[in-house]
Amino acid sequence: MRAAMRPVADRYPLTEAEIAAFHRDGWITLPGFLSDAELRPLEDLYMRLLRREVPVRGRDHCDMTGDYGRPIEDYAILNVMLPRVYCPQLAGNVYERRAADVARQLWGEDFAIDYDQLVAKPPHKADAVFHWHQDLGYWPITPDTRTATFWLALDDVADDNGCVRFVDGSHREPELREHLPLHGDRDSNHTLVAQVDPARDRIRSAILPRGSVSVHHERAVHGSGGNGSDRWRRGYVLAYRAPATIAAERAMGFTHSHNDDAKVLTTIGEQTRRREGRG
Repeated sequence: MRAAMRPVADRYPLTEAEIAAFHRDGWITLPGFLSDAELRPLEDLYMRLLRREVPVRGRDHCDMTGDYGRPIEDYAILNVMLPRVYCPQLAGNVYERRAADVARQLWGEDFAIDYDQLVAKPPHKADAVFHWHQDLGYWPITPDTRTATFWLALDDVADDNGCVRFVDGSHREPELREHLPLHGDRDSNHTLVAQVDPARDRIRSAILPRGSVSVHHERAVHGSGGNGSDRWRRGYVLAYRAPATIAAERAMGFTHSHNDDAKVLTTIGEQTRRREGRG
C-alpha cells in the first residue's frame, strides 16, 4: 500500500505494479512525491525565475506557443530552460535526489540530470497548448536513449487547467512519429508538433494533486491543452539519462538550451529522420 511507503529522505519506493506500468504504458503518476513543506522553497525560486528576478540568458526564457519575438506580457506558456544553471540554489534539491532514486528503480542503474525546465500556464490562457510530441523528437538519437522524465505539479492539475496527456504505449512504436516545426523553422520557435489520432490512440490525462509527479519515457507521445481555469498550472521538469548519453549529446553541441545553434538543431533533426527511415 502506498500509505505505508511514503517518501523517506531521498527514497521513494516504487511498487512492482508501478514499474510494470511505466514500461507498459510509457508513463506513470506518483502521488505525494514532495510534501508542501518541501515544495515551498522550490516554489519561491521557481517564481523568481518566472518573474525574471533571476537573469536567464536569451531564448531560455520564452513562450512555448509563440515565436521568439512575442512580448513577455503576451506569453501563454512561460518556459525557462536549464533553471539550475541560472539559479544554482536549485541544484541538489530534494526533488532531484528523490527523482534520481526513482530513475534507478526504473532502469536499474545510476542516471544523471540531462536537463531541467520550468513550464507554467497562467490562468485564462486558452491558447496555452503544448503540442503533441515525443521528447526524442527534440533530441539526438544516441545508442542509449533510456530516460526517466519527471513532471512535478506545483498546483493541482487537471484537464481544465491544461494537464499533460499521454498516448498509452506510444513509446513501443517502432519509429518516432514525424515532428514538424510549429512556426516553420526552429530559429523562430523551438516547438515541434507530432500527429495524434484520437480515434486510434488511447489518450489519458495525468491528473496530479500539488506535490505529485508524472514520469514518462522519452518516446511517449504527450501534450497538453490550454488553461481555461482560474488557477495556474505550474510544472517543474527533470530528465534523467545515462551519463554516457549526456556526454554524447554535449559532444554534438546539444545542451537542451534554446540558445543552442539552430544549425545544430536542424542537423540533429535531419539525422533523426534518416535514422528513423524517413529521409
